[in-house]
Amino acid sequence: MVSDTRRLAVGLAGLCTFINLYATQPLLPLFARDFQATEAQVSLTVSATTFAVAMVAPFIGVAADVLGRKRIITGAMTLLVLPTVLLALSQSLAELVLWRFVQGLLLPPIFAVTVAYIGDEWPPKEVAGATGVYISASGLGGFLGRFLSGLVADHAGWRAAFWMIAAITLVSAVTVALTLPRERRFVRAEGLKHSIRLMLGHFFNLPIAATFAVGFVVLFIFVATFTYVNFYLAAPPFELSTSALGAIFVVYLFAVVVTPMTGRWIHRLGRRALVMLTAPIWCAGLLITLLPSLTLIIVGLAVVSACGFAVQTAATSLLAQRATTARSSAVGLYVAFYYVGGSFGAALPAVVWAHAGWPGCVALVIGAVLVMTALVARFWRDERPSAA
Repeated sequence: MVSDTRRLAVGLAGLCTFINLYATQPLLPLFARDFQATEAQVSLTVSATTFAVAMVAPFIGVAADVLGRKRIITGAMTLLVLPTVLLALSQSLAELVLWRFVQGLLLPPIFAVTVAYIGDEWPPKEVAGATGVYISASGLGGFLGRFLSGLVADHAGWRAAFWMIAAITLVSAVTVALTLPRERRFVRAEGLKHSIRLMLGHFFNLPIAATFAVGFVVLFIFVATFTYVNFYLAAPPFELSTSALGAIFVVYLFAVVVTPMTGRWIHRLGRRALVMLTAPIWCAGLLITLLPSLTLIIVGLAVVSACGFAVQTAATSLLAQRATTARSSAVGLYVAFYYVGGSFGAALPAVVWAHAGWPGCVALVIGAVLVMTALVARFWRDERPSAA
């Protein structure tokens, strides 16, 4: 029962993070219309959040290695309600970008510290499975944030969508505060200076340092794909409505089903082999989105989603298990690189989109998959299945 309670709590932490993070993606065409802005300008409601996450994540890791886990997780989830409410009250695109930035400042204390909590509190053989539960719940949150915001915005406006997300965040925060046990195996760092030294030491561990780069590429791919596909599907010949664009993210539910199995695949194959097998499937899913069929595009996006979450589970479970000291700092650095990648994924494809449209974006993302695969092949060590 205690284990089930912990799984519920870390799952809600993942859901809370991602239901907020990408809620604006199906709303981008609405923002462009209401504020008479360009695609690049409204994409700042995504990149401002990911940039803020990247900026604060390493420092949250350092603080968490000194202060502990639960108080930071629950405190951040509670505070996250405030900027979400202020988004609903915003009167300009600049205000939206500002409060999205503030949201981003509060997400690393949830994401980074929850993964560190898993690494501390679960037995080593169960870390990949527990991480899979967290990533799966994150996928569900990513789907719900996009789907519900699009659905509500179509019927009651985008402000109502933010009110709804604020309510879900508040309920999640209260539930986690009541159900997440206090940490028992946490080893406190000697102080901030000592914690910073341990954090910098992660860059000299090549598999871990390469994992930071893998995180950068993974979110670059996700944000580039699921941001610019909205503009592609909102334009002729598809001309999807806001609620239909939100519904496209039902593909995340496929990832929610697949991701809990990733722990077993890691145990059998090892993380490196799993990523190497996933990469060509990922590229195939991207190429499918070029076919002139909405059904096939959805299939391709489902493949992209599942592959991304599988690699994300492999990377985060590697950090949770192998970073034997200053685990929060390791995850914090990973989150920083991850969301810097997300910021580039929101901004860089805008240039490609302007000149080459969706096919250009697909080519850019496939190039990123190939870079990630080369990093894993070079720097991740082969694992015996029993050691995974």
